[in-house]
Amino acid sequence: MTALTDMGAGRPALRKAEPGVRRHQLIEATIAVLARRGYAALTVADVARQAGLSSGIVIFHFSSKDRLLAEVLAALAADYRRHWQDAVQRAGIAPADRLKALLLADFDMDVFTPDRLAAWIAFWGEAQGRPVYDQICSSHDGERRASLEALCGALCEEGGYGHAPRLVMRGLDSMSDGLWLALAAHASGHRARLSAADAQKTIMSALAAFFPRHFEPPGQAPAAPPFRPVAKPL
Repeated sequence: MTALTDMGAGRPALRKAEPGVRRHQLIEATIAVLARRGYAALTVADVARQAGLSSGIVIFHFSSKDRLLAEVLAALAADYRRHWQDAVQRAGIAPADRLKALLLADFDMDVFTPDRLAAWIAFWGEAQGRPVYDQICSSHDGERRASLEALCGALCEEGGYGHAPRLVMRGLDSMSDGLWLALAAHASGHRARLSAADAQKTIMSALAAFFPRHFEPPGQAPAAPPFRPVAKPL
């Protein structure tokens, strides 16, 4: 979603917005400020200025800076959950397609914007000292990991792979997290160039390594169609 940067013509509309709309606008403004200034430097005044509102309105809706930040994280987590679940649903019923969709959704530009990536990284950096952040994300994380493990298990069974599904899940999940961190480092100018497309190719290479009868490495012409199980006659 586009950060709220219009401080001119858009301001009257913001002041007249319904409470739910205004809360959303303030959450988006906070994400933009987190990306630009970081967690420690963010102030309520910064958020108000980004949204074209007063600091009093920010406090009216969220009561404190801590509450505002907690609700921003909750909104990010809910958006992320909806996005990967929608991607899996659109992929159909084949476990290979669903696994691919789940993992590549991490780098879809609907949720993987520079501002959102920077905001996530900011919250990760604060999670150890703020248990409420871990509580907000833990149920979403557990649900995603359970889905990832179940899909890995289905492919292991289909293809006769000898992998432990939980270990494969941990490897793929950790790789996805690491790619987010690498992309954040690139965005800040601390690493060599890395794109979301590069991250997706890395994920596909890992899938091909774990499940070679289901996936081909990116850039390699397939020698045979991807493996699909044939239903046994009743």
